[in-house]
Amino acid sequence: METPHQNHIDKADFDHVYEPAEDSFLLIDAIEKDLENLRSRNPALCLEVGSGSGVVVTAFGMAFPSTFCISTDINFRACIMSKKTAEYNKVIFDSVRMDLASSFADNIFDIIIFNPPYVVTDSEECGGDDITASWAGGVKGREVTDRLLEMIPKKLAKDGTFYLLLIEENIPDEVINIMSNHGFRYKTVVRRKVRNEQQIVLKFYRIIY
Repeated sequence: METPHQNHIDKADFDHVYEPAEDSFLLIDAIEKDLENLRSRNPALCLEVGSGSGVVVTAFGMAFPSTFCISTDINFRACIMSKKTAEYNKVIFDSVRMDLASSFADNIFDIIIFNPPYVVTDSEECGGDDITASWAGGVKGREVTDRLLEMIPKKLAKDGTFYLLLIEENIPDEVINIMSNHGFRYKTVVRRKVRNEQQIVLKFYRIIY
């Protein structure tokens, strides 16, 4: 998979929008690792929740040019940057300022991708609409993630796939149990230690009989 060009972004814009970092590229690596499976599924609609600069969803769109890609972000500047990143890399795309995936119709997305705000913080730091929304995760670094987990069974297509990045402090086993209770199975796609963080990308899916 190609990494999207980012020449269009002014460095000063990253004062307001999350700059692509190791976690962003780990998600791209995870998608690349699962490429054969994804190509066999021929996804029509992909959503990245909390897209920031848009590099992850744009990378997906570059690998799947026939897939329509959408992103959401609570930070309006991030929505603008995501749109520009996709356009610069010639990806069919739209971006919506939205709280997670709350306003979409049910069971329409073949793929949902989420690099959440996973840093453990006080709850009071969650809920902003500026750059803090990209990293402040509240208790266990999971307050935002847990809200999306409750939406996934409704927003994901019945045979869809959900890719989620976590760190060890988020207690991935608890997330796996939550999704299992919703009827999902999981696989660990990739795991990597980055400085003092153990990052992991999990893939959740349902068995359709």
